[in-house]
Amino acid sequence: MTSAAYDSNNIFGKILRGEIPAHKVHEDDNTLVFMDVMPQAEGHVLVVPKAASRNILDADPATLGSLIAVVQKVAIAAQDAFDADGVTIMQFNEAPAGQSVFHLHFHVIPRHEGVPLRPHSGKMEDGVVLAANAAKIREAL
Repeated sequence: MTSAAYDSNNIFGKILRGEIPAHKVHEDDNTLVFMDVMPQAEGHVLVVPKAASRNILDADPATLGSLIAVVQKVAIAAQDAFDADGVTIMQFNEAPAGQSVFHLHFHVIPRHEGVPLRPHSGKMEDGVVLAANAAKIREAL
């Protein structure tokens, strides 16, 4: 079974085109990193390729190589920026697996010992907090 076709009108596609604002952490020719607006922990970021990919199942392998390098770089910076004990990296493929935005993305979440993840609910974080957290990670990069 193959994935459905990529729809460029997903929210991350709109962020990549500048149609929706985001608290950007890092950007290069192939990748954009921005704060998750419903963070499961302080410093929760999303790493997305600029190339159109619904998820890892249909991504060009060349895209994946540069993307995972950025995931690693950002994970190290986020762990440092938030003095975290570890980092959770999550990536979902199709709705039954938990994917809700159909543009390939990795969640990078700094973790502290004994602190559970918050629900990824409809409660959006304050923009001032997101901007400050983005700045902390940028400084660590």
